[in-house]
Amino acid sequence: MPDAPFFLVAGAFAALSLILLIVAARALMGKRWIGSLGSGGTGALFLSLAALAATLGVSTQGYRALTLEEVAAVVTTVPTGERAFQAFVEFPDGRDTTFHVLGDQLLVDAHILKWHPLANIIGVHTQYELDRLSGRYVAIDDERTEPRTVHSLKTDKPVDLFELARRYTLLALLVDTEYGSATYIQVQRPARFEVRVSTTGLLVREVELGSPPAVAPTDSLNSPDRSRD
Repeated sequence: MPDAPFFLVAGAFAALSLILLIVAARALMGKRWIGSLGSGGTGALFLSLAALAATLGVSTQGYRALTLEEVAAVVTTVPTGERAFQAFVEFPDGRDTTFHVLGDQLLVDAHILKWHPLANIIGVHTQYELDRLSGRYVAIDDERTEPRTVHSLKTDKPVDLFELARRYTLLALLVDTEYGSATYIQVQRPARFEVRVSTTGLLVREVELGSPPAVAPTDSLNSPDRSRD
């Protein structure tokens, strides 16, 4: 898991903090004020670092570690009408969902998170999270006037690293760069696509279809996060 190194570091800092706080308490009982102050201050520092590492671990849940090219999702599309199709999405962790999409093309985008080399030392590497699935029209005029659908692919998490990095300078120092990447492909017939992510961004490849999924009633599908009529 990409967040495991952070929790290991948090545990180590917490253990050191506990030891130092115990030493500080004994020094205080023995009226060794300077020793108590030094151990207590260092213990508090390690406790803060443990909290920071734990926060980073929680905030990166939903992101997947990226080293080489890998499959981020498999999407099977089935046209349901003119400029409309259903997208059956399968994720590597076993989750799946189906969306009703309007447009000529399938578009998927993602967040890419590249860590500072300092974070690489503890085994944290470039990570990604799929963000949205939407429809795309070939003609610019249609993009401006035709109905659009946008669906979220993000995983719910208590806190998000992007938001934390924008708020706190200390966290921002650990992030080398963050950027978005998108890929799209024409939908004209039932087809199956692998949405892949590499160190250069997203790409899409068509693979063998097999048996296409049955078309579900539109009103039973996930509602889009945003639509334009």
